[in-house]
Amino acid sequence: MNELIKVNGLSKTFSLSAKQQKLEKTKEKKKTAVHNLSFTVYEGEIFGLLGPNGAGKTTTLRMLATLISPDEGDAVIDGCNIRTEPEQVREKIAFLTSELKLEDFFTPNYLFHFFSELYHVPEEAVEERRKMLFGVFGIDAFADVKLANLSTGMKQKVSLAISMVHLPNVIIFDEPTNGLDVLTAKVVTDFLLDLKKQGKTIIISTHIFSLIEKICDRAGVIINGKMAVCDSLDKICAGMSLEDRFFELYQQNAGGEAE
Repeated sequence: MNELIKVNGLSKTFSLSAKQQKLEKTKEKKKTAVHNLSFTVYEGEIFGLLGPNGAGKTTTLRMLATLISPDEGDAVIDGCNIRTEPEQVREKIAFLTSELKLEDFFTPNYLFHFFSELYHVPEEAVEERRKMLFGVFGIDAFADVKLANLSTGMKQKVSLAISMVHLPNVIIFDEPTNGLDVLTAKVVTDFLLDLKKQGKTIIISTHIFSLIEKICDRAGVIINGKMAVCDSLDKICAGMSLEDRFFELYQQNAGGEAE
């Protein structure tokens, strides 16, 4: 199998302000969010990062998307290095996280065309892609409605559509179904499975066991910024339910700097 994403020893430490120290209930001035994390994602598979809130999943994906730089370690995505070739990496990926907000003043139509220009999508292809993606997510009826007036689920679907304007081969989604109702969540999971059928390579992070079980070929369990286990679901679970196996791993690996 072709190793499309190779992550080697990623680490990231953040300085904590006095306010953050109070919120974290610690006197430490630094927090290690990710510690020496390594894993591989193969071409055409869906790989899940499973862990509780604060485990380091979002920090990991932000490093892969080149939004922040690792303190140590490296990663290569479809032949491009996240440290030395960040612009090339961004051209190859779709990245979605709840931390990145679209401006409420604009409409889905405007934002789709704006991001299409940013990604240098050929003008003749923009409308075709817009119709296809808006159709998949049922956005057409809301295409000229300001985001401020859309539901949380519709905003998420608009974000998904916009992230795919350049039809990349690598998809990196952070908590793609978090906070969504069951109908919208199903639209998103069906979309991810369809992308896999198209040969796309996908990384998702989540704390939802059923999502991992439904769509992922392999998964890594991340606890306190460290990889507790990384393998196929059958090998991870070893005859247990994923939920029971996760809590077993959590009890074995809880503690340390990262939360």
